[in-house]
Amino acid sequence: MRESSRFLLTILALLLALWLILGFWPLSVTSQWVLCLLAVVAAGGIAWCQRRHQLSRRDALSRFSADHLPPEDFQGSVLLAIGDAASCFLPGQPFCESRQGWYLQAESPEQLPMLAEQLATLRPALLPQVAVMLVLLPERHTSNEAFGQHLRSWQRAVMQCRHWLNGQPPLAVALMVSGPTQAESPDGPEPARWFTITPALTGVRVRLPGLDTPPVAQWLRESPASVRLSRHSEAFWLEALQGWFDQNVGAFLNTREGDLPAMRPNALGFCLTPVMASADNLWQQHIAALTALPPSNDIQERLPLPDILLESLPRRRGLSRAQRHWWQAGTIVGLFLLLAMLASFLNNQRLVRSVGDHLALYHRLDGHPPAPKVQAQQRLRADSNLLDDWLRRGTPLRYRLGLYQGLRLIPPVEAALSDWAPPPPPPPVITQVVEAPKSVRLDSLALFDSGKAQLKAGSTKVLITALMGIKAKPGWLIVVSGHTDNTGNPQRNQMLSQQRAEAVRDWMRDTGDVPESCFAVQGYGASRPVATNDTPEGRALNRRVEISLVPQADACRPDATPVPSPDNGGALTTEMEN
Repeated sequence: MRESSRFLLTILALLLALWLILGFWPLSVTSQWVLCLLAVVAAGGIAWCQRRHQLSRRDALSRFSADHLPPEDFQGSVLLAIGDAASCFLPGQPFCESRQGWYLQAESPEQLPMLAEQLATLRPALLPQVAVMLVLLPERHTSNEAFGQHLRSWQRAVMQCRHWLNGQPPLAVALMVSGPTQAESPDGPEPARWFTITPALTGVRVRLPGLDTPPVAQWLRESPASVRLSRHSEAFWLEALQGWFDQNVGAFLNTREGDLPAMRPNALGFCLTPVMASADNLWQQHIAALTALPPSNDIQERLPLPDILLESLPRRRGLSRAQRHWWQAGTIVGLFLLLAMLASFLNNQRLVRSVGDHLALYHRLDGHPPAPKVQAQQRLRADSNLLDDWLRRGTPLRYRLGLYQGLRLIPPVEAALSDWAPPPPPPPVITQVVEAPKSVRLDSLALFDSGKAQLKAGSTKVLITALMGIKAKPGWLIVVSGHTDNTGNPQRNQMLSQQRAEAVRDWMRDTGDVPESCFAVQGYGASRPVATNDTPEGRALNRRVEISLVPQADACRPDATPVPSPDNGGALTTEMEN
């Protein structure tokens, strides 16, 4: 897959994730922004890892050329030839094409994963056609332990290719040995003989020209007299080769060991063809224990390709690079739609549960007292307004995708709102507002000299201002109270405060022509301070004369005389004269 395609898929996944978080999932604003930040960071990390992997993969694959790969529209099998497959290729030839397949040579187990990665990168459409062809030449190996390590290394390399080949690829095994030494036939030497074991046919079959595959027993029975002896020798060789395979190869491939999974061959082929042998090799050791017949001395420069096994390998049509990109994009979109529908389902369930709880509470209340039911009715009215607004303007996206449940909630909500009305409110209680008493506070030093009760000559202006704010009227009593600080004799201070209050009353009575029955005079001395007497400023505030209007029945009548009320803490009242 190209780097740009991976980047675009990452951007697509990020955008859909942000849309899912902000538009569908029922989360708080803080949770939404935290998840959006995590999604952006995750996408950036994935893009960075993709970039690093792309650079490292480009460096690793720069040693290989793409010229040896099959074209993207190749219809045959693509074989990764491993094991001793170098004998099937010409020297320096990395690939070989036959009528049924394209063989790619892996010279070492380390090279096989790189070859698989190159195929996955440059020819992704051919991956379903890839199979592994394990070629084994027992006559090239002299030690059982070394041969076992040889198999294990290739088995581990095949396991490492599973990531690039979308799982474990099909496996075909071709076992080639030199046939028995035979006398020259009148028709010349027979070609390489193949014996196969495949899932489609039972038993061991002989591959003959013309695609005829009879069982070995039938092949021996129908053999002409001129070749009967050679065929019986080949059958004996085949039986010995099967025994050697089961003991030295099948035990490794068919058994899981540690981290290496079992690799059961999909097709198995035994080929009797001249092979360049090493001295005292494994096949000679095995055949010497069974017979004295030596192998053939003929040597081929190039061993035959195991095309006979290709038709038994599983085949399926692959995806092109563009199809793979669209498939991955569709997977991302499908996952988004699945999560979005799940979020829409949860949102609708919350809506149904919320309105259902409001309806249940509303019907459970009987309206006595009406306040709780009125409150429940207000919640239902808010639900009704919300549902009506969504009906007119459109449902929010987080409730859509075919799962919206609000339409079936509107009828029961409207029916509940219309079946009960709160009782009318009681008539309002009309209460008479009594005006608070008005009060004017005068500074004693502005009216009197220190220790005196006679008004100063310059006090007229202050008294006129006070007289404008205090106007006598029926039902109101003008209360004049005198106050001093706590300096001096308390009795003297009380008398002085009384005299000063009387002086102010006399001036207001004479100047404003106010009847004396409208006044009440009281001297409190230092008993009612308005500030602390510990400072000069506080003592100045305490030396004062206060004039207040107080509601008083029958006040300001000519025959009323104000007197103090004994049950009101010295408050002044009026008393009718007889």
